[in-house]
Amino acid sequence: MLFCLKSLGELPKILLAIVVLVVGAVLQGCSQSGTNRPAGDSATTQPSPSPVPRTAFERDLQFIRNGQFAHVFVFSRQDGKPIDKDDAAYLRANAPQVVDWVTTDNGKRVIAGTNFDLEQGNLPQLRQRFVVEDYTGR
Repeated sequence: MLFCLKSLGELPKILLAIVVLVVGAVLQGCSQSGTNRPAGDSATTQPSPSPVPRTAFERDLQFIRNGQFAHVFVFSRQDGKPIDKDDAAYLRANAPQVVDWVTTDNGKRVIAGTNFDLEQGNLPQLRQRFVVEDYTGR
């Protein structure tokens, strides 16, 4: 019986050691280090950022491209002056298939996004008044 009492005196120390080991193992399993993650884990893989457009025109062109249009055209006046109200009305009247218009370059160019090929519409008539650039697929 003397042996049992002596062992019982060491019991709290043994229990404390077991608790410390269990808590240490649990904390080690919750570690945030990336060493335990697989190589293809999305938490460690950063997507490459898309290049930032450098000019207002590039930014506006990207806006139209993000619309997933099948065709993108850029219109500007032949004399290089800004597009005025009459020009804008002419464009809207002669290219009604255009879904989205963005004026850029201090009003000197207009970017058009459409799912209709303007070549099959009034593009020859538009070319008589405007410089037309086809940015489809560029």
